[in-house]
Amino acid sequence: MRNTVLIPTYRRPLDLSRCLSALQMQTKPVDRVIVVVRDTDNETWQFLSEFKAQNLPLHTVKVTQPGVVAALNAGLAAVEGDILSITDDDAAPHPDWLERINAHFIFDSCIAGVGGRDRIHRDTKIEDDSRQVVGKLQWFGRVIGNHHLGIGKPREVDVLKGVNMSFRTQAIEQLRFDERMRGTGAQVHFEMAFTLALKRAAWKMIYDPSVAVDHYPAQRFDEDQRHNFNEIAFINLVHNETLVLLEHLPPLRRVVFLLWAILVGTRDSFGFIQWVRFLPSQGQLATKKCLASWRGRWQGWQTYQQSKIKNSKFKLASRSQ
Repeated sequence: MRNTVLIPTYRRPLDLSRCLSALQMQTKPVDRVIVVVRDTDNETWQFLSEFKAQNLPLHTVKVTQPGVVAALNAGLAAVEGDILSITDDDAAPHPDWLERINAHFIFDSCIAGVGGRDRIHRDTKIEDDSRQVVGKLQWFGRVIGNHHLGIGKPREVDVLKGVNMSFRTQAIEQLRFDERMRGTGAQVHFEMAFTLALKRAAWKMIYDPSVAVDHYPAQRFDEDQRHNFNEIAFINLVHNETLVLLEHLPPLRRVVFLLWAILVGTRDSFGFIQWVRFLPSQGQLATKKCLASWRGRWQGWQTYQQSKIKNSKFKLASRSQ
């Protein structure tokens, strides 16, 4: 199998250097590496002009639009081979990464996606907790991630994580990452939209903890600063999650999801009960999170409805031709 690795990057040349060095050490050599770089990112262009690629078949793609979705879609146009693997510039795949990925695709032709654990490094420590349940969408719409904590045997999941996900190129064909995802950088939940689309097409998603990368969460250059609250980033996160789930869930579960999301929610997207839960410890911040979550839900619903209307008009126009 021929492997392409796609890496979107922005203003993190030291992290990118570590990622590319890890790809040079793969036990199964990579056949093509695509690095997508913003046109204004002079730091990265300078680094790449001096980087010694050696045995790495390195290709660059220039993108002018901000956000990971635009970068990945630009990179998809340059993909070749049988398997596409995507990782972040602040990650370093383990030496047997591609070898283990290929083994799954060879074993089962019904597998469209393979993901694994991203071992998160915090300063000098690695998050070493463990979870058995990873990448699952519960019936009422709650999404369980835990990709960075997964242990156990390979198993089928619903959602993969962007820092460590691979796809059979035959399966994705003309599929592209959803440009309705909001955010100017990370665009949280973009991978959920992509993987659930493949699930709807009856393809399998596999999570294998041994398909591993080391992840060194680096600075983001947008409104989403990971663990620091930003109202716009919070609204965008909830908008994206809401839009994806409304499109994926059947009608009855869609209603249940909206009720659960507004009344209960999670620590990442508050509902009323989560607001009550965190109010004693977070005070005014809990209120801001709850209001931002409800606003994100509403905006996600609006985008969903607008897309339905647009699709209906497109179908009518197609029939009349």
